[in-house]
Amino acid sequence: MDFPEALSCPVPILTHDTVQLAHGAGGKLSNEMIEKIFLPRFLNATLEKMEDQAILHNPGGRIAFSTDTFVVDPIFFPGGDIGDLAINGTVNDICMSGAAPKYLSVGFILEEGLPFETLHRIVLSMEKAARTAGVQIVTGDTKVVNRGSCDKLFINTSGFGFVADNVHISASNLQVGDKIILSGTLADHGMAVMTSREGLSFQSVVSSDTAGLNHLVAEMLKVTPNIHAMRDPTRGGLATTLNEFAESSKVGIQLYGNNIPVKDNVRGACEILGIDPLYVANEGKLVAIVAPDIAEEMLGAMKNNALGKDSVIIGEVTDRHPGIVALRTSLGANRIVDMPVGEQLPRIC
Repeated sequence: MDFPEALSCPVPILTHDTVQLAHGAGGKLSNEMIEKIFLPRFLNATLEKMEDQAILHNPGGRIAFSTDTFVVDPIFFPGGDIGDLAINGTVNDICMSGAAPKYLSVGFILEEGLPFETLHRIVLSMEKAARTAGVQIVTGDTKVVNRGSCDKLFINTSGFGFVADNVHISASNLQVGDKIILSGTLADHGMAVMTSREGLSFQSVVSSDTAGLNHLVAEMLKVTPNIHAMRDPTRGGLATTLNEFAESSKVGIQLYGNNIPVKDNVRGACEILGIDPLYVANEGKLVAIVAPDIAEEMLGAMKNNALGKDSVIIGEVTDRHPGIVALRTSLGANRIVDMPVGEQLPRIC
C-alpha cells in the first residue's frame, strides 16, 4: 500500500529503529520519541507546554464528551488506517450530538518491536485527520508493553466539543412520520477491513469510508437545529443503530430496502462472507431522523457536501410496530431487522 504523505515527510532518526520497552519508561528514550514522532505532528500552544494536563478555554454552555479505543486489525487497510480511524471515530461520536468538536486526547499502547516507520505513518494520518476536522490534540500518553502483549498498537482517543443551547439531539426524540436519511453507501469500512484481513480481492478495491463528519453536521444544523436524532452507525451497523432508536423512542421504523445504497463490490464481499450489509460497521456515514416537512431541504443540504453527496431517504418512523425495525423487500414483503447476536466482525475499529 502507498503512503504518499509519509513519503513526503521522512521518518525521524531515532536511537532505535523499533519501539523498546524503555520508550515507555519516561526517560531519555521516551522524551526522544515524544519530541521526534509526536510533537512535530500534533504541536499547538496547549500541547507544547508539556504539562500532565491541558488547561483549556471553555466558552460556557454544554459540553459533549466521548472516548473510544481502537484495536482494528489490520492496522492499515484500503482507504485508511488505525490513526485516522481513531481521530475520525471520536470526532464523529462528538458531533452526532450536534456539538462542534474542539479538543482531543490521544493514548497509545505500543508493542515492543513496533517499527518507528509504522508509528510515523500512523501519526501522519492522525495529523491529517485532525487538521481536516479542525480539532486539536492537546494531551496524550504512551505506554509500551512486552512483545506479544498487544498486536502492534492500540489507540485511545477522547475528546469534547460544545453544543449550542438550541440543539437537543437524542435517540428518544423520534416522532411518527419522521423521515430517516442515510448519508451514503453502507458497509464500506467493515468490508474494507474484512477483505484486507482475509486476503480477498475484487476487480475494484473495497475502500473504507473513514472520515470526520463534523463539517457535514454543521451544514445540516444550518437547515434546522431541530434534528430529532443522529448517529454514525459503527459497530453493529445501521440495524443496531435503528433498533436502539426504536427502543428508546418506543416507535416503529419502516425501511425501504430498494432505497438503501450499497456499492456493488461491497455487496459482493458481503455475499461471499455471508454478512448482511445492514449489520456492517461504517466510519464515515451518519443516519439522521428529521421531521417530514424539512426532510427534502435537509437532503439537499447534505448532497451539497462531499461526504453527503449520496444521501437518500431510506425510511420513516411509524406507530404500527413499536420497538421494531422492519424492512420492505423488493418483493413487497416485510422482514424484521433485529439486533445482531454475537460479534460478526471482530476488531473492525
